[in-house]
Amino acid sequence: MSTSPVPDVLPHVDAVKAALITAGLTVFVGGTPGGTWAPPDKFAVLYPDPGTAVRESLADERTTLDSLVQITCVGGDVERALWVAGRVRRALSKPLTVNGRVCWRPEDLGGPPVQRDDDVAPPLYFVPVQYRICSALA
Repeated sequence: MSTSPVPDVLPHVDAVKAALITAGLTVFVGGTPGGTWAPPDKFAVLYPDPGTAVRESLADERTTLDSLVQITCVGGDVERALWVAGRVRRALSKPLTVNGRVCWRPEDLGGPPVQRDDDVAPPLYFVPVQYRICSALA
């Protein structure tokens, strides 16, 4: 039995963030900054799950990662929120780069319609979109 490394979700989250930054987006992970701040007119917030180490064979070696990341696309109006969602979709249309891993192209799972957040001033519009992230040991 080999001692294959168990996959780590953090390099995958970093790869998603890097792809979105490369696409020209402002990106936060796990929420927006606390306190008083002036949000940009459009940005993305990543909400990753810890992922699942999936067995690659009957030998029960858990080297494959299956993870879900919600990307909340936010804008000052509906068009800006949808613009962010479009940029996210383009940025994640090819496999991610994670050292020591072979990544599938992120699977776009969609999300609900655009919504308005009246709990902030001025109100912002947002649309959460989910992506499945999978990789295997290289």
